[in-house]
Amino acid sequence: MKDSLAALTGALLVAHCAAALAASSVDLSVTGAITPSACVPSLSEGGQVDFGKLAAKDLAVDRSTELPPVSLQLSVNCEAQTLFALNARDNRLGSAHFFLSGNYGLGLINGGEKLGSYGIGVFNPVADTPVQPLFSFDHGETWLVNSSGSYMGHDYWNAFGDSPTPKALRNVTVELRISAYIAPARTLTLTEEVPLDGSATLDVVYL
Repeated sequence: MKDSLAALTGALLVAHCAAALAASSVDLSVTGAITPSACVPSLSEGGQVDFGKLAAKDLAVDRSTELPPVSLQLSVNCEAQTLFALNARDNRLGSAHFFLSGNYGLGLINGGEKLGSYGIGVFNPVADTPVQPLFSFDHGETWLVNSSGSYMGHDYWNAFGDSPTPKALRNVTVELRISAYIAPARTLTLTEEVPLDGSATLDVVYL
């Protein structure tokens, strides 16, 4: 009986150790691909949008003040036909006076006052073949098309194609329309000149 009990105890210990060993390891898989062609983005006006000087007295007190939109031309030139998307990053994240995925911040003044926001519209793409603006909320898993234009948000990707499916392109030029809004004047301390300080980075993502 003692021998049987010892054998049973030993078997249980072996099973327990095996289970413990199995639960103490996990596999790591590293995947990806090297694309043979590269794409280079560029912006007209050196990527500078200047709204000039605004008088504090001209700002709306209890609502946002919309500034006249300014357009830049974005060009993406690839060495060969390439599937790609664009991903914008807000370098002033957290400073937009109203936060949505398509709004970027204009910086903080007086320590913590949010000066305003701006959006980036995507219109009129011209490429090797007819395309429409596409956008994806899930990093390219699914795509949506808006034939009249789209918006570039820092939570999703933009591409160009139809159906809606991104197309492999060699060159594309698109209008980026910058629409800025200043926060209600009652939320700002404007006793001295303050700068609009928006900054974003556009990355090319290979699909």
